Amino acid sequence: MKKNDNINTYNALREKHPFIVYENFTFERGDKQLTIRFSFTMAGDIHFAPTLTIPLASFDNLPAEVNGLETLVFNIGMIELLSYWKAACPPQVIVKAGALNKKQIDWWKKLWYNGLGEFFYTNGIDAHPTKFVEIISESDQIFDRFHFTTTDEILVPVGGGKDSAVTLDLLKNDGMEVRPFVINPLPSAVGIIEEAGIDSGAIITVNRTIDPRLLLLNDEGYLNGHTPFSAMLAFVTLLAARLGNIQHIALSNESSANEPTIPGTKINHQYSKSWEFEKDFRDYVHAHISEDFDYFSFLRPLNELQIARLFARRPKFYGHFNSCNVGGRTDTWCTQCPKCLFTWIILSPFINQQKLISIFGHHLLDDESLKPTFDELTGLATEKPFECVGTTEEVNAALQRVIKSMAGMHLPALLRYYKQVMTPVERQIEHLLDDFNSQHFLNPTFEKLLRKNYR
Repeated sequence: MKKNDNINTYNALREKHPFIVYENFTFERGDKQLTIRFSFTMAGDIHFAPTLTIPLASFDNLPAEVNGLETLVFNIGMIELLSYWKAACPPQVIVKAGALNKKQIDWWKKLWYNGLGEFFYTNGIDAHPTKFVEIISESDQIFDRFHFTTTDEILVPVGGGKDSAVTLDLLKNDGMEVRPFVINPLPSAVGIIEEAGIDSGAIITVNRTIDPRLLLLNDEGYLNGHTPFSAMLAFVTLLAARLGNIQHIALSNESSANEPTIPGTKINHQYSKSWEFEKDFRDYVHAHISEDFDYFSFLRPLNELQIARLFARRPKFYGHFNSCNVGGRTDTWCTQCPKCLFTWIILSPFINQQKLISIFGHHLLDDESLKPTFDELTGLATEKPFECVGTTEEVNAALQRVIKSMAGMHLPALLRYYKQVMTPVERQIEHLLDDFNSQHFLNPTFEKLLRKNYR
């Protein structure tokens, strides 16, 4: 669909569906699982009912009543609503499930706007940061902040990629009590957790279901695109942590996530992995949910090169990790997407080519069909890929280190091309590998542990 067509569709859908309502939420606790249901209604009598289910076997001595659940679930509904709002982008969002004050409404509008930056850009929508939607609170039900007694455990979300593997391994090897957390578990995530020496019974699992009505609307020509998954993850980790009485929630987002995908703008595929979101989220949680949560990214002081080096020192994970969004569900690398090529490049200074071939199936830097993606990753194109990839500086530093290490050897096709088109410069890879970004929320214990291990 052309961008002009998307704009026409956007305007027509907003006129056809002038509002969407967050009606309510329910949760039902059975013997084996907690089931949460949300109810959203879009003008035109379109109803959505997404669900979350949480098996309870991982929680010991869970009391009959857990305070704060209403507050947590209400806020999860606000981020779940975004996936359904974007189908038609109704001008009004009416919240009946709970009350929001002005500061909360402003906070949610900022998250929605920045989290949908890629969606607006790829659909050619010129959305105003404060006027793209009006959020109206129509409830007197205020969900107050709460307190709870916490344990020394650390909740670590594991997605199956190299970053969470590093976080999990560093924390566990230091003797800390780690509880892995997964949403809709992939084989790579389970494999990493088990390889780290953690029993699968300790995994806190959330199963998230998208209402099939949304998929049908997409097939009918309604709008679709990227939403800030990591923001949804953030709110759901709070619920898991509350059920387990866990204070610390250790993400694996790096400093590289702060770089915009479109240079010169704030459009960032990884906005909800950025330090800006992390700071905003912590502030929101402490002001409106609970001061007892400590949500932070353990790897925030590091860049992608440093994390790749840490991962390379852990060969036990080579056969388990998978960062490919295309092949992840089948535990394969598609070898054609930006994530596959970036992962190869960023690991290449630290893992030899033959080992990388055994991981991916063939030599990605010898695949000339990947040249357009290669240009996007290196900065030769005007835009980075809309994927969770590192900075162009990190990519170029990795490539130049590999070329230097292969002096006098036959270079694969994309490296030969790179030498022809890229002006040789010193990318200061040593500086990148020694850097420790001060923009983070690690407490002294976590910072000391990371400083001890990152070089």
